[in-house]
Amino acid sequence: MRRETQNILLVLLGGALLKISFSGLYLRYVQKGLLPLLIAAGTIMIGLAVFAIIQDIRRGKAASEDDHGHSHSSRSTWLMLLPVLAVFLISPPALGGDVVSSAADTNQTQRSRNLLGDLPSGDVIPLSMTEFVTRTAWDDSGTLDNRRVKLTGFLTRADGNTFAARLAISCCAADARPLKVKLIGDVPSLPDEQWVEITGKVVPKSADEKNSWVPSFTVESSTSVAQPVEPYES
Repeated sequence: MRRETQNILLVLLGGALLKISFSGLYLRYVQKGLLPLLIAAGTIMIGLAVFAIIQDIRRGKAASEDDHGHSHSSRSTWLMLLPVLAVFLISPPALGGDVVSSAADTNQTQRSRNLLGDLPSGDVIPLSMTEFVTRTAWDDSGTLDNRRVKLTGFLTRADGNTFAARLAISCCAADARPLKVKLIGDVPSLPDEQWVEITGKVVPKSADEKNSWVPSFTVESSTSVAQPVEPYES
């Protein structure tokens, strides 16, 4: 592949990284803490391309690669444009209910009971789906019993049941793990994938090995909301 083409690809790839970084789209794919690395990678790619272009101009002509054995590699290198086109033309959405439906039923928590702290005071406790599910699976003391909790997640349905779900990631969307609670009571009649804030109480001892550690949640009220800027929990 010619140097000019390589430089163009570097500019496009670097520009794609900077676009998703500064527009906030990167939160659909990776954790918030990786933003500095994305910006650095995009800046370095563009910087390398600009440096190479300046060097070629100073030489008076662009350097070319050898003529032998590059027909196949050139075509494969153009495949690097696919993620660029995806970012600029499609902007793939964050993962959603399809991942929850295709994953195993077990809620995949990654914390131990030793990391559970005291619950805050107040009539309604806002909790992440991760902490709520973890407490129902690991906390035998019943600290959530009779406590009114507010959760945020998207709706998904299976086998006639409605769930509020959320995806948690350790690094990026590739390692997403599903978390969900079974809704009973005043279950919202909204379409799948709709994000909601639900307020209610856990059914004590409802999460066990038989139901794959999925707790039941008695809904008292619900409100449809927009997808959060950070759709994943960590």
